[in-house]
Order: sequence, then structure tokens, then C-alpha cells
Amino acid sequence: MDNPERARILQAMEHNSDILIVGGGLNGPALALALAQTGHSVTVIDALAEKARKNAAFDGRAYALALASQRLLEAVGVWDKVANRAQPMLEIKVTDGHSGAGPSPFFLHFDHAEIEEGPMGYMVEDRHLRRAFLDAMAEQGSITQISGKTVVAQASDDTGVALTLDDGTTLTGGLLVGCDGRRSGTAARAGIKRTGWDYGQTALVCAIEHDLPHNGVAHQFFMPPGPLAILPLTGNRSSIVWSERSEMAKRINAMPEADYLQVLRPRFGDFLGDIRIQGDRFTYPLNLTIANSFIGDRMALVGDAAHGMHPIAGQGLNAGLRDVGALAEVLTLAGRRGEDISSVLVLERYQEWRRFDTAALAMATDVFNKLFSNDNPILRFGRDIGMEIVGSIPGLRRGFVREAAGLTGDLPKLLQGRAI
Repeated sequence: MDNPERARILQAMEHNSDILIVGGGLNGPALALALAQTGHSVTVIDALAEKARKNAAFDGRAYALALASQRLLEAVGVWDKVANRAQPMLEIKVTDGHSGAGPSPFFLHFDHAEIEEGPMGYMVEDRHLRRAFLDAMAEQGSITQISGKTVVAQASDDTGVALTLDDGTTLTGGLLVGCDGRRSGTAARAGIKRTGWDYGQTALVCAIEHDLPHNGVAHQFFMPPGPLAILPLTGNRSSIVWSERSEMAKRINAMPEADYLQVLRPRFGDFLGDIRIQGDRFTYPLNLTIANSFIGDRMALVGDAAHGMHPIAGQGLNAGLRDVGALAEVLTLAGRRGEDISSVLVLERYQEWRRFDTAALAMATDVFNKLFSNDNPILRFGRDIGMEIVGSIPGLRRGFVREAAGLTGDLPKLLQGRAI
């Protein structure tokens, strides 16, 4: 009772909404659902209209969800809504080589049979995930959704936080969470700067229909301009994330579909038979950007708002869902102890939990990209030998399988399949 540190974080007042979340993509709704289940009231604000967010048209975008992320989705009531549209990833094959010349004889092969928990992960289309999150939030009486509105100002004081929307509406709450992407307005308005750099690469993203079944195998083919990921979707379809030098990517994306495929085919190969584009094509400039702080005055950052990294390992959304699990756990346990969940002493627990892990992951993806996105013969020899060594040692190989499944490190309870 006499502890002055505790006195500063005792909950002092109630707010209209416990938590205000800016960003209604995937991480924001996941956090809202996790917090609603533990008794918090939440408001989620997104700039897109609800009709656009519920659009059921296939556009080619999809996500690789690690097994641990799938557990979180199950815990917050979303997985049952997408399970029958998810494609299990049973194997991962990693190769190195040149476009049209085939892969190196040295490769890595990871099989889910080496772990006991099940598939390493699942591929789920963006359209199904977004709609499932929106439906799950609508079923929660303690979640308020505001769509088609943009936050233009934010402020905090000893009583809480306030947001001003572009229509003049003011919202108040106890804590603000920014889930609004790499160019986070929440972080910028809080004066949080970012560290990072551009890769000079752009990701070309689309879905491919192919003649032969993929059998649940994901492929990562490293080429000098950048990696090509071929990720299995339901049916005879795969999602591709194809990294090229930015100028080349711009030219490729501007091509008619037939020419686009002509450039892709030598890189893709013929192991799945003939290929055809299904849905839209997208491009994303690739960079590394990490917020210098994951927290501010009565504010926390989650997902790409805190850390954006190269998609080389497909860990962007998975890292964001780890943030979700960690923040939900920190806030819930603090609230049960009667603490002010927006206190800096509470929020620092979240930052300490997540900052080292995300920095290490970002640096690992950065090093892998630089190591593999070149044609230096010495580096090529070294990485090929490295892949051969990892692939030939069962313990090392199993460790990589568990890492791909998101089962390593200090996992939040929701990613372990446990309630908070």
C-alpha cells in the first residue's frame, strides 16, 4: 500500500471506452476481440467503409498464418469462420538459383511431420479473414465499430485520450492503440520517429491457378534480384510474392497479363504445369521500418505500426498477432490487479516483451534478404553449404520447422492456445 510506484498506476477513473483502436485491418480487430473477451470495452476506427472491407471478390491477396497465429484466431472466435477456406502448409522447400536455370542442388526441406502439433501453418485469403473479423466483432456487444472515418487529431492527459475524426466527432477512452500500418498516423501524431531503410525492391503479388496440385507445399526460390514465394491456396491455386528490383517490378507490373506471365514462367518453373493469373495484381515497395518506441503517453503501437519488415519469411502478420497476444495479456493482467492499463509502467511491460523479439526478427529478415538477393559466388557457395548442413541435421531442421510454425520464444498465452 505504501509503494509509490504502485500508487501511480492505480486505476483512477472510468472512460466511455476502455480502449480506442485506430486501424481495422487484421491486427486491430484481433486485439479488439481478445480484449473484449476479457471484459474491456473497445472502439475500432477504420478509414475504409464497411462495404469495402466486406468485399467478397477474390483479389489474389492471402496470408501465411503460422500455427501459433491460428491458435490465436481460434481463441478469439475467428478461426471457425475461415477454417473450411484455409489451406494447410504441410511442407516448405527452400532453393537457390537463377531464373530459367533451375534451382541449386543444395536445398532445404521442412516437413510438418517433424513436429507433433500439426501443420506448420495455413494460407488464408485476405477477403475471408477480413469478413470473419468483421462478423466476429459484430457479435461482441462490447465492441463498437466506426468505418469510413479518419482520425485527424489525438490528445492525452491525466484523464485519458481523445480522438477527433474527420467529421468533427470526438471519441474518448483510457488507452489508444495504433494498428494503422507502416505510415501510422497514430505514431506520427505522438511524435514517434522511425528507423529503417529502403531495399530498392518491390513485391509483385497475385494469385496463380495451375494445372497440377501443390499438395500443401510452400516454395521459396531465392534469385539474385529477390526471392519468389509460391504459397499454396485451396484448390489448384497458389499465392505468389515475387520480389524484384523496383524499376524492373514497375515495368513488369505495367505489362499486359500475357507478357507478365511470360516473365514469371521461367522463375516459377513448370513443376505445377501451366499457370494462369487469377484475380488482381498488386505491388508493394519493400522496406524496413521500426518505430523508435512501441509506446507513448497512454498509447501503444501494434503490427506494422510498430515494425514493418521484408516479407522474405512471411512473418509480418504473424509478428503483429504476437503483439496482439502480448498486449492483450499485459493489459488484462494489469486490469485484474486494479492498475491503470494506460500507465507507462504497464505499457513498458508490453514494449519489453515485444521490442527485442521484433528487432531480432527484422534484422534476421534483413540479413537473409541481403545474403540471398545477390549473385556473389562466395556468398552463393556459403549459403548453399549452409542449407545443406541445416537440412542434414535433424535437430537443426526440427528447430527451423518449429520456428516456421511460430512455436518458439516467449509466446503469449493466446498463441499457446490458452485463455488469458
